[in-house]
Amino acid sequence: MKIGIMAFMTVDAIHPSELARKCEALGFDLLVFPEHPVIPSKPRTPFPRGDGRIPEFYLNCPDPFVTVAMAAAATTKLRVGTGILLVPEHNPINVAKAVATLDHYCNGRFVMGIGGGWMVDELEVFGVDFRRRWPLVREYVRAMKELWTKEDASFGGEFIKFPPIRCNPKPFQKPHPPILVGAAGDRALKNVVAIGDGWMPIEQPPDSLKAQLGKLRTMCGEAGRRFEELDISVTFMDAIKPNSRDLIERYREAGAHRLILNSSPLSRDNADRELEAMARAWIA
Repeated sequence: MKIGIMAFMTVDAIHPSELARKCEALGFDLLVFPEHPVIPSKPRTPFPRGDGRIPEFYLNCPDPFVTVAMAAAATTKLRVGTGILLVPEHNPINVAKAVATLDHYCNGRFVMGIGGGWMVDELEVFGVDFRRRWPLVREYVRAMKELWTKEDASFGGEFIKFPPIRCNPKPFQKPHPPILVGAAGDRALKNVVAIGDGWMPIEQPPDSLKAQLGKLRTMCGEAGRRFEELDISVTFMDAIKPNSRDLIERYREAGAHRLILNSSPLSRDNADRELEAMARAWIA
């Protein structure tokens, strides 16, 4: 089982390059960074866990492409990426350019976790209709694939249109870096089949994951896609759990390929201790 880290960052936390070096040395497979470009000063949307209050570190997320670049430059084997990129809050042409550039310079180690966003009023800041965020995501991803794979790419959609243009460099990975859909439910499974190279749900118990993957296998067959080629990664919001090794076996049997451990911002003082504890619990 591959084990990854999803690290929330702030400017006061450990530097992303130092974090990446430690993750690589300890044997973690993947390091991904979440994002929130902005948080409304008086949010209407409650946080979906706990008491509904948005954690303070959500207000201080650095740009994910900058942190990924620093992590990639400091390592040679560790896979790096977004977990997740809020696609509706970005221009897809700029994202395509950034992703291809990162993947080119890190020799194909970039993983693109994507989502539609859960905070209604954050999406409104970017002019996005919350109810239509996933149709927009699907179209943006399709437009990016054109830019990654065509020398003269054009696109004519509802949300994004552009004439034949050249967007270089192309990604190192062919046809493009893997796109993991970070959402849950039947709609997420449909989106995996439509635009994804894998699925990255949060806190999906093993029995539920097995049932959902049975659905996904059927949907892939109906769409002419190979289920076996999909990357299945499950994210935990708690990095340390009792009986972690037992959980690994249960998730392996359910069909997961990777478990991603969520980490709140790690300070320079506690990063070594916490990462080593995660490695002892989860990495053989």
